[in-house]
Amino acid sequence: MGKVNFTQILSATLVLLSIIDIVGSIPIILQLREKGRHVDALKATLYSTLLMVGFYYGGHWLLRIFNCDIHSFATAGGFLMFLMALEMILDVEIFKNNTPNKGATMVPMVFPLIAGAGVLTTLISLKAMYDDVNIFIGLAINMLWVFLVIKSTGKIQKWLGEGGMMFSRKFFGIILLAMSVKMMTENIAHLF
Repeated sequence: MGKVNFTQILSATLVLLSIIDIVGSIPIILQLREKGRHVDALKATLYSTLLMVGFYYGGHWLLRIFNCDIHSFATAGGFLMFLMALEMILDVEIFKNNTPNKGATMVPMVFPLIAGAGVLTTLISLKAMYDDVNIFIGLAINMLWVFLVIKSTGKIQKWLGEGGMMFSRKFFGIILLAMSVKMMTENIAHLF
């Protein structure tokens, strides 16, 4: 499993923190709640963790089954993020939710927001550089942070108010759009 190394833990934690960017997802979470869609913080955190750990160990194998490479997967994830950014910026609904309970825990919270293509590909990259134990400690720290942020979005919404919510939705929509374009262009370049 490897030796605990605080430098590796810190590095893995910070890399995952910047890629997961749950703070940047707050406007999306609030927008989902405004539409009456339920986001369960505990389930979102647990399912995301399971998906990340599963992909960490079986991602290459799973993609190989579908004759897909990591760059194609990341490009598709970037495209999903692009559509979500358009929803935030243009105030339109692209992702239709036809589930009876109007839940949003699995889609779009778990995938692609928390455990999206960027996070999954990053985990595989970290695997080549760090010991498993250090990556998993960094992942655990991140998932605790994810849980706390999702759990407190109601308080954040009250603090920001209506105007602050609108501003943050547009601002983070543009950031998400830029991240999605970067993810798609970097990975499309690898495909050709």
